[in-house]
Amino acid sequence: MRQEKMKRGFKLPHVYIILMFMMLLVVILSWIIPSGAYERVLDSDTGREIINPDNFSYVEQSNPITFMNFFEAIYNGFVSGASIMGTLFISSGIIYILEVSGAFGAGIQKILKHTKGKEFSVVVIFYTIFVVFGVLGYGEAAYPFYPLAVTIGLALGYDRVVGAGLAIVGSTVGFTCGMLNMFTTGVAQQLVGLPMFSGMGMRAVGLVVFYIIGFFGLFFYCKKIKKTPEKSIVRDEYLTQKAEDFQENDQKMTLPRVLGLIAFLVVIIIQGIGAVGFGWSFPQIAALYVIFGFVLAVIFRIGPSRVCTIFTQGATRVFSAAFAIGLANAVVALMNQAQILDTLVYHMSGFLNGKSAIVTLLIIYVFVTLFNFFVVSGSGKAVIVMPILQPLGNILHINQQVLVLAYQYGDGITNSFWPGSAMVGLSMCNLGYGEWIRFCWKIYVSMMVAAFVLVIIANAIGYGPF
Repeated sequence: MRQEKMKRGFKLPHVYIILMFMMLLVVILSWIIPSGAYERVLDSDTGREIINPDNFSYVEQSNPITFMNFFEAIYNGFVSGASIMGTLFISSGIIYILEVSGAFGAGIQKILKHTKGKEFSVVVIFYTIFVVFGVLGYGEAAYPFYPLAVTIGLALGYDRVVGAGLAIVGSTVGFTCGMLNMFTTGVAQQLVGLPMFSGMGMRAVGLVVFYIIGFFGLFFYCKKIKKTPEKSIVRDEYLTQKAEDFQENDQKMTLPRVLGLIAFLVVIIIQGIGAVGFGWSFPQIAALYVIFGFVLAVIFRIGPSRVCTIFTQGATRVFSAAFAIGLANAVVALMNQAQILDTLVYHMSGFLNGKSAIVTLLIIYVFVTLFNFFVVSGSGKAVIVMPILQPLGNILHINQQVLVLAYQYGDGITNSFWPGSAMVGLSMCNLGYGEWIRFCWKIYVSMMVAAFVLVIIANAIGYGPF
């Protein structure tokens, strides 16, 4: 990743260094927070192991984190993140075949010719597409499209921050609303006994609110840098780009390129249908892209050896992001070894007893938001947290649907804000974390405030299961 120069000569550490500092923080916490564990029981409805909220005990740390364990966690993180990493390598390699064919370039050039003076309308179109990706629960599955978004932003005469913003903010908006998100809303609702994807109306309202916030964040930034290029967050790069006037290659839209783009669109539709309708996860998505690779080879008449060479080049481009995923999972591996996750949840549940509904919801929302710093997996957090929240909701007369909403919002917004998860997507966009925070913090703080207001409104109107 491009090293970012901050004010007074400060350089933000590389993503790997940041994640290793997070690993070190977990080690320090393991010597401060006592180990504890809830009893795990098999939930017959979901087939998942969940915690029994009535059976917590402190345990003697029989396997403290040693010097070697710290470094072994990197390997363990790679193993646990292999499914995501493998899918990322496969999908990125296959998409690169379409990119090398010139189909994307010809398509972008076609768009530019019809949008002279209306560049922001294209930003809105692709922002909306990424919102739809998020609604379908794409999450990490949208990573391979991030470089394409950056290319579009640059081609429109904006900087790479705009390209990253339309992709990452768009995905965050859709993922956070949770309308059809199997990985968070779906799992959480199953764990508390709610009908799958029930309560769609309130989530639709959240989608509209978050969409508007993201829209205006992009609009004002695009307007600002078009008027005053010196105000670009990546000023030096953007001024150079402006001076070169973004040289376009003359790429014609041929029949094979049209067929390739149509096939790509079909893959995206099938991926969405599979994820929502058939519960597809990374193995099925990876298989879909392998099939797509064979189709592209036929359409563009590329020989098997050449396809393999192009695929390898495309997969290599996302090595940095894949490595970051492994390190992020290493943080979770150390948390599990330290056995402090259950202790944190136990003390939170004890603190919530006797609190009012509004205070409880605020604490839950903040807790999940902070918890997301360490445990990126939305479904993983749901399995840990929701069995605790369910009885608390019954005691305090808070609808389970409201609790799921608070959990969903606390998890979704910070997925692209905390460094553990944000750095992966940013590495795909070749954008520094400090640069990203300078752009997005107002958008995300606005979303966080709006999300809690929506949770309070949901509780006030008796937001129920249907």
